Amino acid sequence: MTDYDVFNGDADGICALLQLRKAEPRDATLVTGVKRDFNLLARVEAYAGDRLTVLDVSMDKNSDALHRILGNGAKVFYVDHHFAGDIPEHSHLHAIINEAPDVCTAVLVNGHLKGAYPDWAIVGAFGDNLQKTARRLAVPLNLAGEDLESLRNLGIYLNYNAYGQSIEDLHFRPEALYRTLYDAGSALEFVSSSPDYEKLRAGYLEDMDRVGHLNPIHRADNTAVFLLPNERWSIRVRGVFGNKLAIEHPDRAHAVVTEKGDGNYLVSVRAPLNNKQGASELCRQFPTGGGREAAAGIKDLPRAELAAFIRAFNETY
Repeated sequence: MTDYDVFNGDADGICALLQLRKAEPRDATLVTGVKRDFNLLARVEAYAGDRLTVLDVSMDKNSDALHRILGNGAKVFYVDHHFAGDIPEHSHLHAIINEAPDVCTAVLVNGHLKGAYPDWAIVGAFGDNLQKTARRLAVPLNLAGEDLESLRNLGIYLNYNAYGQSIEDLHFRPEALYRTLYDAGSALEFVSSSPDYEKLRAGYLEDMDRVGHLNPIHRADNTAVFLLPNERWSIRVRGVFGNKLAIEHPDRAHAVVTEKGDGNYLVSVRAPLNNKQGASELCRQFPTGGGREAAAGIKDLPRAELAAFIRAFNETY
């Protein structure tokens, strides 16, 4: 029997797995990648007797691999908040899917475990820019203000680390970062004592400083589009930059468009925080698009379709 833990390499995926493995330790094979690596299940060859835990990975994008794995007789525990498509009815599949805009995978796992490790759920929610959800989860903990801010910053930095065209763009490999976080004990212990936290913090502040005075290439009453160059720092920062814009302008939708080496674009969309809907439907109009209602993206937007995307973006919001 082989156990596999398949998870998105961002704050939400890592924090979801941390909770589950604190509650039920397993010596599992870790399968993860950069945030936009959607097809993680395709890497897994699993058969009868094997167990898979899949976290924060679109079921819709992994439908073929999921059917193959279930057909081979493996058991799958699947938790996610992205667009799922048709969920298979299978005795070996236990799925917790909730596409509501105010939840993320770490929050769903927190509910599944009845609040056993709320600090990691809070970090995951902050990482997914669910500010109200994170603060609501924190109320029973009676955290000092500086401790809550530390959890918020950790979520932002973990999410920031996941953005890259390849693993080489990241400060830390997601599986290595997961193990370091697990060994730290609690989220606040990691913040207070780990040199890895300081490395994440320094990288984030340096990259964010580069976009501090960037002007949008398009701006309307309810939308703004920013263009970033094809640089490692811009690839790392595009998601957290979009989250920051959403917080600063909660009634406006934002798109962060990053140039790719082949001339096409990678797009990150954030719905307005005060109207968290439409991002997934918008991005799925384009062949490599997907995500959730509050935040979604397009993995490969042809250069010639940028104007069409901006028109669709304005029509949505």
